[in-house]
Amino acid sequence: MGKIRNFILNNLDRFTLALIGTVILAAVLPVHDRGYEIASIASKVVVAFLFFLHGVKLSPQSLWAGLTHWKLHLVILGCTFVMFPILGLLLKPVLTALVGQTLYLGMLFICVLPSTVQSSIAFTSLARGNVAAAICAASASSILGVVITPLLVGLVLGTASGGFSTQAVIDLFWQLVAPFAAGQVLRPCLAPFVSRHKSLIGYVDRTSVLFIVYVSFSHGTTSGLWGTLSLPLFLALAAACGLLLGLALLCTGQLGKRLGFDRADRITILFCGSKKSLVTGVPMANIIFPAAMASTIILPLMVFHQMQLMVCAQIARKAAKDTNSD
Repeated sequence: MGKIRNFILNNLDRFTLALIGTVILAAVLPVHDRGYEIASIASKVVVAFLFFLHGVKLSPQSLWAGLTHWKLHLVILGCTFVMFPILGLLLKPVLTALVGQTLYLGMLFICVLPSTVQSSIAFTSLARGNVAAAICAASASSILGVVITPLLVGLVLGTASGGFSTQAVIDLFWQLVAPFAAGQVLRPCLAPFVSRHKSLIGYVDRTSVLFIVYVSFSHGTTSGLWGTLSLPLFLALAAACGLLLGLALLCTGQLGKRLGFDRADRITILFCGSKKSLVTGVPMANIIFPAAMASTIILPLMVFHQMQLMVCAQIARKAAKDTNSD
């Protein structure tokens, strides 16, 4: 038991443990009927506020300042928004055989999401990579993803998602793009407050995601999600996420070498180009997909998110040791 506890403490961060606890709570005490309707409206408000905060936090100057290293940023954006969707489509026979069509849509949804910001920068820093470039690239991915991801959903998932429509595009605009733009406009006024309360903003960020996950998985519970997700299927999903992540890490690692980038830049490409954002993905899934599908679509992203943190943490630690030994 001691070894298991140490493994959990060393490899699962508090946010991931909170996510697991939220899913369990939604399975045991789901919100339903009138309560679910109220919670759904509240979740839309939370999504808008979440992206408003993103608009306030992300400085456009950090993106434009990185344009002097435009080749690196183009490679990372290409990995995020081109390489990943191609991998998802090429792996369709294998992934559908492993997890079925609905969860495969969740795998495809992972492929069209932007990169993470905080963890990409943190792992790049730990591995002694180009941190300044990581900040620019991760921020650019997050900003551009607000527009690119919905377009890729329509292109890659198409009508197979069963929920992408003109109305979905309109909802995405008002719940994501408009609040984000408002945050950018009000950034000069609110940026000082945000910079003074970074921990509070981070807390709001994560709490918002937990609330959205709870509402989504509550619907999944009342609609019989857990009755369809057996242990073998969950293990198959973990294998599918591992396959996608492994190929992404392999491709981004080899791409940096083939294109002649130095070690610091290769590390940046590896971590920024192979990771996907849970914070962005959960709200988008709840807007794009019908409520009956959203929790199933989110499930692969949650598994992939934890897997990328655990694997990339080990890679970053090894890279840091190799640097120190040189």
